[in-house]
Amino acid sequence: MKITVIGSHLCPDTLYALNRLSEAKAEIDFKNLSASLADLKVYLALRQDSPAYADIRANGGIGIPCFVLEDGTATRDLDAVLK
Repeated sequence: MKITVIGSHLCPDTLYALNRLSEAKAEIDFKNLSASLADLKVYLALRQDSPAYADIRANGGIGIPCFVLEDGTATRDLDAVLK
């Protein structure tokens, strides 16, 4: 399984997710928002238009980590990704 993980190396939830996915032998493409303005820009566009982020936007959150599956589905649910 190939998963794009959008997050930050400064975020404990992102680091936890990367470790769990690595243990599951997932092929990980990590987009580190703290290190790449281009990746940050792409993520902000995804976050801005997605109804799944309405609560995150309303509460001033960032919404990471975010997982993008091979079929393009984006989710914040690590358990769903691991199934």
